[in-house]
Amino acid sequence: MSESEPSITPDLTARVLVEALPYIRRFRGRTIVVKFGGNAMVDDELKVAFARDIVLMRLVGFRVVVVHGGGPQIGEQLERIGKETEFVQGMRVTDAETMDVVEMVLGGLVNKEIVNLISAQGGRAVGLTGKDGGLIRARKLEVQQEAPENRVPEIIDVGHVGEVDGIDPSVVEMLESGEFIPVVAPIGVDAEGVSYNINADLVAGKIAEVLGAEKLLLLTNTPGVLDGRGELLTGLSPRRVAELIDDGTIAGGMLPKIRCALDAVAGGVRAAHIVDGRVAHAVLLELFTDRGVGTLIDGSSSAASSQ
Repeated sequence: MSESEPSITPDLTARVLVEALPYIRRFRGRTIVVKFGGNAMVDDELKVAFARDIVLMRLVGFRVVVVHGGGPQIGEQLERIGKETEFVQGMRVTDAETMDVVEMVLGGLVNKEIVNLISAQGGRAVGLTGKDGGLIRARKLEVQQEAPENRVPEIIDVGHVGEVDGIDPSVVEMLESGEFIPVVAPIGVDAEGVSYNINADLVAGKIAEVLGAEKLLLLTNTPGVLDGRGELLTGLSPRRVAELIDDGTIAGGMLPKIRCALDAVAGGVRAAHIVDGRVAHAVLLELFTDRGVGTLIDGSSSAASSQ
């Protein structure tokens, strides 16, 4: 241990383990779906910490599914080949050539890097795209342009950008039963065999719903949902979240993640978490400690203030 690193005393180690024990007991055998993205995907130390978290969760008996994004990596590859990128309402316009790059980056480079990171920490990970085993059935996403009053909204063609039409979890369940860790790239295919890039948060949420997951964790580049004073809010019920949206406390870039979380708990996931992925071992801290490092949205009838 270097001089700059804080010493971890036997007493501290014991207290950490004791605090984690009831959570390990509660979630053993349950499915946890984790969406991996943001800073945690590009910072080398955070990537290793994430892989260790996932392996530890599997070793203590959790059934873990990882769904990952890869927008920055796609952008870098497109820039490398001189392909210009256009965005509409925050979505990358994806023609056939861009979709080829998306499949190469998400299904190849990024997916296999995550598998390798988990394997290097002693885990048994298997990389998938939504095309494998018919996991993700997709449909083309229709994007509407805002129109003046009494005018019909214009439909904008954003190419191979899709949404989830259905999930067949058979291949994921088979891997889970064999104590493997599925790592899923958010690429789906429609009935005609056309591939689509789908938002990773949405894919993670739908997979969590279909698997009847105990928890959905969405890693972000923010601390979570903040109140007007900048303080972290947690232990929120869906009703309270709706109130925070109505009064403008939740707005902007946080809205899509919150809506994804709300859809998941409405679909049967017990709890959804918006987790600060910039914090090393954020997944373990959120699952195994009383305070956590993010916002918990509790799908039960009465939301508690902690996990």
